[in-house]
Amino acid sequence: QVQLVESGGGLVQAGGSLKLSCAASGRTFRSYDMGWFRQAPGKQREFVAAIRRSDGSTYYADSVKGRFTISRDNAKNTGYLQMNSLKSEDTAVYYCAASRRVGTGLGSEVYYDYWGQGTQVTVSS
Repeated sequence: QVQLVESGGGLVQAGGSLKLSCAASGRTFRSYDMGWFRQAPGKQREFVAAIRRSDGSTYYADSVKGRFTISRDNAKNTGYLQMNSLKSEDTAVYYCAASRRVGTGLGSEVYYDYWGQGTQVTVSS
């Protein structure tokens, strides 16, 4: 298994930027697909972005395309989510997740078996 710890959350003004990190330990991180999800108060957890382990292909929710960038550094066992042009509606707890599954379901919560504890991102207007 793999353990995940998110960091980098905080308070930022609308239009600003923030970079989240997801540090992995346990089995080699390069063996896992990685995703980012977020959950706002009273709302369902939603997909944000994902990156494959095989070829590094990336996927984004329509709401963050052009503003967020997912990446990974396997040598450091760390994944990242660079968030630019932040909006108030981006306010949520952000979670990283990992999976060894084979398939096309990277945008679904059920694809992932391992989750971090979450980090709060608050965007003020």
